[in-house]
Amino acid sequence: MSQRSWIESANETGCDFPLANLPYGVVRHREDSFIGMAIGDQILNLKSCVHTGLFSSLPETILSACCADRLNPLMSLGKVSWSSLRSRVTELLDVSGPNGKIQERVLPCLIPMHGTEMMLPAQIGDYTDFYASIDHARRVGKLFRPDTPLLPNYKYLPIGYHGRASSIVVSGTEIQRPSGQIKNADAKPVYASSQALDYELEIGVFIGTGNALGQPIAIAEAEEHVFGLCLVNDWSARDLQSWEYQPLGPFLAKSFSTTISPWIVPMEALAPYRVASGVRSPGDPMPLPYLASPTAERDGIHVALEVLLQSQKMREAQMGAVLVSQGNLCDLYWTIRQLVTHHASNGCNLRPGDLLATGTVSGLSEGSEGCLLEMRHRFEPLRLPSGEVRGFLEHGDRVILRAFASKDGLPRIGFGDCTGTIV
Repeated sequence: MSQRSWIESANETGCDFPLANLPYGVVRHREDSFIGMAIGDQILNLKSCVHTGLFSSLPETILSACCADRLNPLMSLGKVSWSSLRSRVTELLDVSGPNGKIQERVLPCLIPMHGTEMMLPAQIGDYTDFYASIDHARRVGKLFRPDTPLLPNYKYLPIGYHGRASSIVVSGTEIQRPSGQIKNADAKPVYASSQALDYELEIGVFIGTGNALGQPIAIAEAEEHVFGLCLVNDWSARDLQSWEYQPLGPFLAKSFSTTISPWIVPMEALAPYRVASGVRSPGDPMPLPYLASPTAERDGIHVALEVLLQSQKMREAQMGAVLVSQGNLCDLYWTIRQLVTHHASNGCNLRPGDLLATGTVSGLSEGSEGCLLEMRHRFEPLRLPSGEVRGFLEHGDRVILRAFASKDGLPRIGFGDCTGTIV
């Protein structure tokens, strides 16, 4: 294929959704909801493609899944079906693929992104948040345990906790500042509105095919179970968290809201951007056998990550959002393959539509912190172009997460924005 589409907006420099991407989402348009694939500034309605016969060469199982109102049925079909559907859509949209008559049949199945509403892409049955960035873990650990920032288990297993799936919302949803118990150093706890609200820059891993209860997933097969990736902002109330997290970990400080981007980028689209995995130091213990990947030299994915912040004052002054940090998915200590394998290693059954998040992605250098809490190690506070200073999020602050894979000679594979505004 040519990597160019006859839809010209998909070929523009900096476009998030070129022909090589084709992410999945669920769209609402004119009282109808459908599964769509993003291409340039357009959305291909898969249900319309089925009804017009454009997918007639595909199996009935795929056709039925394309007509569903969520991605779960398609997720359950597995990698062969995902690849077959992707190949057919690529064929229809490639500049060197269909003739003029086929293009005329595709055009009515395309809808401009502007004016549509994005929905949660799947019914998320379960949500697990990991702690896979060692730089994040070490930097935050120093704030609370200066002598032992990393606990002894960190380098042996991916640490995670079970989160609340019901409060996962799609990008653009306003975030209500939570209330809960807060304890100051020399006072009894009070029930009050959080004054230490934070964002967390993460990548989400959507499970496709699951595993039977009691049946672990081998490390070599782990990514066969992954449908695709999205952006995640796991909002955190740090003052609630510091009081409640011992001994069982996060609870109300996290469960009030988690924002995800609406588009799921297929693993196949990210294949050309694979790199060596992990940031293990020479003296670190080797992973136990069940976590030792035979493909470690390409288990990482080079995905640049960005956090932008725009205060209410900045919007009123018509100032754009400012970049406050940058990271990369390949900086994780534990890979996606290891997260999936460890999650199922005790026989836990993963299901189509389950969401696993990496935890805050941070790098080693200043400017790569994936949350505001980490920035407390800096000598200077975070200053905005408006003259405002931020320790934590204030009323009206808008956080925008962005991600893209790029490589010389290859198109940019974008994730779209993951946005939330504090109200």
